Amino acid sequence: MSNAADQRKSEDVEDDDEPDEWDTRIFSTGCAEENTKLNDCFFEKKDWRACKEEMESFKQCWKRQGNDERTDAKDV
Repeated sequence: MSNAADQRKSEDVEDDDEPDEWDTRIFSTGCAEENTKLNDCFFEKKDWRACKEEMESFKQCWKRQGNDERTDAKDV
């Protein structure tokens, strides 16, 4: 691999550490930790029904942070 290619590869890795648009939006909700736990649960169990506790924790955080009003989300 050439020196220039090594440089680009290194830059790509460094850029990967920067929050992308999705990360920024999740962090702005104030519920990033709960979201991560919910996603980790689904990744591990491959079934949302097995993640009810994590989902409830995320929903409660969402409400506590006032995200229902901010996003016009409604309970169904």
